[in-house]
Amino acid sequence: MITSFLIKSFDRTVIVAVAILLALAALIPALNLLTGPDHPLHVPTYLVSLFGKYLTYALLALALDLVWGFCGILSLGHAAFFALGGYAMGMYLMRQIGARGSYGNPVLPDFMVFLNWKELPWFWHGFDMFWFAALMVVLVPGLLAFVFGWFAFRSRVNGVYLSIITQAMTYALLLAFFRNDMGFGGNNGLTDFKDILGFNIQADGTRAALFAASALALAAALVLTSGIVRSKYGKILAGVRDAESRTRFLGYRVEHFKLFAFTVSAMMAGIAGALYVPQVGIINPGEFEPGNSIEVVIWTAVGGRGTLIGPILGAILVNGGKSIFTAAFPEFWLFALGGLFVAVTLFLPKGIAGTAQAMLARRKEYRKAADTDAAREGATAPNPVAAE
Repeated sequence: MITSFLIKSFDRTVIVAVAILLALAALIPALNLLTGPDHPLHVPTYLVSLFGKYLTYALLALALDLVWGFCGILSLGHAAFFALGGYAMGMYLMRQIGARGSYGNPVLPDFMVFLNWKELPWFWHGFDMFWFAALMVVLVPGLLAFVFGWFAFRSRVNGVYLSIITQAMTYALLLAFFRNDMGFGGNNGLTDFKDILGFNIQADGTRAALFAASALALAAALVLTSGIVRSKYGKILAGVRDAESRTRFLGYRVEHFKLFAFTVSAMMAGIAGALYVPQVGIINPGEFEPGNSIEVVIWTAVGGRGTLIGPILGAILVNGGKSIFTAAFPEFWLFALGGLFVAVTLFLPKGIAGTAQAMLARRKEYRKAADTDAAREGATAPNPVAAE
């Protein structure tokens, strides 16, 4: 069964994308660690972390594409799942600091000592173990998505109404995590990380390993998502997206299919957040901002929703452009982002990858039609030998 799933996951585009990601997972760290600063091919450590951040954004966009591109659920709350995964990883990293914090408390993080906390809250227990933190990275976003989706989809909330309540959920979490008495660092969040799995988080080797882990996670998520959308389940998802009422009339429990996709997507977003935090060095309530979820929608639209590869391209291109544009004109970035979204909506409604796929399909049709016409002309042409 697993073998059949993996075979269905791979088509030519997915194979090429996975191969590129695997090559990058080996090449970028090698160029960073095995070449000197004066070497023309050397990749500085700050670029390794920056590229790793782009890959986590690509994983987040791919997660959104699963529910929006293939199920028709426009979620404006994926920043919440991303942030929850990030906080789970941040809690583990804070527990690794121990007595090396500013206040020297071996158990309580610095912000708890500053706020006069006397003991570690119950929900922080277990985060000194990596396996527990890794479990929470997928379990907490997945559980929230499951509970939220259970009530929303059973109530048949669809379209813009679902988008609004997912954004409301994100904003509610933003307000909650801003509170100091919640035990998550309040406005300042979690930062000043030291180690991950016993390795210095600032070391070049650790940064390279985190980049490689991000590339491998994105490749694995691409295979998983491709397998889902190309399976029988994926065909039903497409039916839900294109004609939900008709799919329900055929006897399918539409809410179950939507709930599964929404939960898997949230887990993927949580993993993206967990890989993001050690590479940027901080997680705070700002990651819950509703505007972040809207940005993910823009990345997916620019790349092309419902294409798998498109959201990855969109996330990398838009964020790469953001890094360049904000360095020169930081105050105009939001205007440029809004203009980009409007331009894509008007002139590239299928996004970059979707437009490219449509052009290739049209070219194949033209070639097929030309071959058919040539064969037909050859069949109807008079035979000079027979005429004599």
